Amino acid sequence: MRSTQHYMRSRNLFSSLRSNGRAPDIMQLKLFSLFLLGAQLANCLPFPFPVLSHFYILSCQIGKVRTELGQLSAKSALYCSDASIARYLIARNWDVKKATKMLKKTLKWRSEYKPDEIRWDDISDEAVTGKIYRTDYFDKSGRSILVMRPGCQNTKNANGQVKYLVYCMENAILNLPRGQDQMVWLIDFAGFNLGNISIHVTKLTADVLQGHYPERLGVAILYNAPKFFEPFWKMASPLLERKTRNKVKFVYSDKPDTMKIIEDLFNMDELECSFGGKNPATFNINDYAVRMREDDKKMPSFWSPENSALASEPYLMSNQKPRESSSTGVKTEETESEKTDDADTTDTTPKNREESDTESEKEDGPKDEETETESTTVEQKSLPGEGTAPADKSGS
Repeated sequence: MRSTQHYMRSRNLFSSLRSNGRAPDIMQLKLFSLFLLGAQLANCLPFPFPVLSHFYILSCQIGKVRTELGQLSAKSALYCSDASIARYLIARNWDVKKATKMLKKTLKWRSEYKPDEIRWDDISDEAVTGKIYRTDYFDKSGRSILVMRPGCQNTKNANGQVKYLVYCMENAILNLPRGQDQMVWLIDFAGFNLGNISIHVTKLTADVLQGHYPERLGVAILYNAPKFFEPFWKMASPLLERKTRNKVKFVYSDKPDTMKIIEDLFNMDELECSFGGKNPATFNINDYAVRMREDDKKMPSFWSPENSALASEPYLMSNQKPRESSSTGVKTEETESEKTDDADTTDTTPKNREESDTESEKEDGPKDEETETESTTVEQKSLPGEGTAPADKSGS
């Protein structure tokens, strides 16, 4: 009886910390952690204390980032939800200073670039060929899907192309289901030729996506990439961080073993025929314009304080577990990437179709579970008996 009461007191304390509309301070978190430890020792917690200790460390790290950020404007405060800060911490391997620096750059970029204020009529000329669009269905994990067809490139303006990509990213985030943080890219190489290749645009794209949308990508499917794409991939892949490169999967329609990647990710009845699915629907610019204009109307309320979950929702990282900093600091992913980029560059390079297939077999074999966890880095959790929290509305 006493142990049950202890557990309920822990839950009630946790609920009170969440209900005040702001992130709990460090002393409150320590108090909550002590309650949880006591409940675990009393054998009344349904999950092990080490999991809770990771949550506690993560919460402390988020609190430290908030302290470093200081007072924020209304929209910046909305952006900096717990989930958003957690993604920046993951991107910098839990180094508070580097995560804060990265997040401050994003806040500055968003205040100047204003990605949430881009509207369909601002970028509709870029969209007419269907080179990027959001599907009206999700993958099996409930992630938004962006279809990309580089062979349908219709403009030469690099800044315009990046602006349209940013619009698509913001739209995909707007439409994420409750409790989901990531998206999937389906890249179709039909009609792709050498004239579509641009290192300059690729670098601009990588800078924006990795710098301001960390941990938003779950997996990227490169579908039927031609052989001449291989040299370009060798040049472009070093621009991507190692974790991002690991999320890139090469799939070929005439290789059933690689097609299994698509079958595992998508409902084949919903997936377009062009990707091996059974859905005969094709891109229609007029229908898509109607959808996007309707979404544009939702964007202002999406970013209003009345409809946003302010940074009070706790998160447990399913696999990206934080490590406590030593006096010399935490070794960051950024530093590791600098040391391993040369060695990792060829790991995801499709030197030929056979080598890519072999690599896919390895990924789909014993390491399949490891790959799956890589693509679902941030997972929203709640304590037993509590409902699912609102989806994070930050654009990171």
